[in-house]
Amino acid sequence: MILRSKLSILITNKKDLMFQPVSVYIGLRYSRSSQRKGFVSFITFFSIIGIVLGVASLITVVSVMDGLEQEQKRRVLGLVPHVLMSQQQSQLKNWRNLQRDILALEDVSQVTPFQESEALIQSKTALQGVLVHGIMPEFEQHNIINKSMEYGQLAHLNSQPFSIVLGQALARKLNVGLGDVVRLTLPNKTIFTPMGRVPVQRTFTIVGLFNVGSQVDEAMVFIDIKAGAKLHREKGDGVNQLRLYLTDAFKAQSVIKELAEKYPDYKFVSWQESQGALFAAVSMEKNMMWLMLSLIVAVAAFNIVSALVMVVIDKQGEISILQTLGLDRSGIMKIFITQGITNGLWGVILGVTLGVLLTLNLNSIFTMAGVNLLGAGQELPISIDTANIVVIVVSALTMSFVATLYPAYRAAQTQPADVLRNE
Repeated sequence: MILRSKLSILITNKKDLMFQPVSVYIGLRYSRSSQRKGFVSFITFFSIIGIVLGVASLITVVSVMDGLEQEQKRRVLGLVPHVLMSQQQSQLKNWRNLQRDILALEDVSQVTPFQESEALIQSKTALQGVLVHGIMPEFEQHNIINKSMEYGQLAHLNSQPFSIVLGQALARKLNVGLGDVVRLTLPNKTIFTPMGRVPVQRTFTIVGLFNVGSQVDEAMVFIDIKAGAKLHREKGDGVNQLRLYLTDAFKAQSVIKELAEKYPDYKFVSWQESQGALFAAVSMEKNMMWLMLSLIVAVAAFNIVSALVMVVIDKQGEISILQTLGLDRSGIMKIFITQGITNGLWGVILGVTLGVLLTLNLNSIFTMAGVNLLGAGQELPISIDTANIVVIVVSALTMSFVATLYPAYRAAQTQPADVLRNE
């Protein structure tokens, strides 16, 4: 009677057994069994839940991190030139010819004249250091600043002499608005006066306010490049650099190599050199998040070890009978590998589904909860990358597979004579 009951798992559902190996069939039956002991079912359930939560959280956090990285690149690379071309301490007298020749290159989409200097901006109530960008507004129509203007336009820099455009955040710090006057002071450039040597300074009228939504709003101001030349007490139009924007920012080094051969007397600086530390920090932060959340998935996956060890102990009798019927050790291992992989697969499928749904509705959830992480009116940038999801799925399944090896090995080492002696 005992032997007959033990063999019942092999003679039920014969149609299913015809289409799959016996080890896989038994492993799937064990994973679907509702007659497990309570503690074994408890461990198995929470091992699956752990994988679900680990995979879902990994997909959600990585998608948000990718979105933030892409948004940062869009904002920074939309503002910072991909390549900066200059001559040592001299104006570019022939910049128009250079602009025309460089624009003929396949990878260059835009070339704009530029002047940059450090200055102090002062209002009646505050003082702060800024970078002053001298530009020609007619070449800046595609500039991210022009697309982020809250009041006025960059073209208004030509509306009156000595006009200035600055960020809303800086304007709030200085307690100024449109039409107000601020003073720019160049601390590194001085002139002689009856009172002695004093820094060069000039008043400017605010004609526009922008809001990019980054630190740029507090650190940069824009003036007409001719006004910049007068501020620096220089003749000509004051162009001392050319900003190159490429069709692909990551081709900067190849473009620099090509230009350096053609213009050996000029200096070239890529965005990787000027902003490399920023993007390296973002990349390291994302990698650390990957590592920490992957460890959560790993811990959840290795809970399968505990569940399967308990199942192996519980199924000693069945394992011994299968061995006496001729199932070899590899077949026994396959039974428990199948069971563990099935549990891991369920966890991964549910985790991916939950993670994608949570990611797609994350901003709506935050809105309903009244949470705003980036400030009023701004949503978390999200980018779901299929390649990342594939890596997460493969990694979770691999960890689940590895977690099954020890319990499966233990099951294969069962000695039928020792077990059946007490049956």
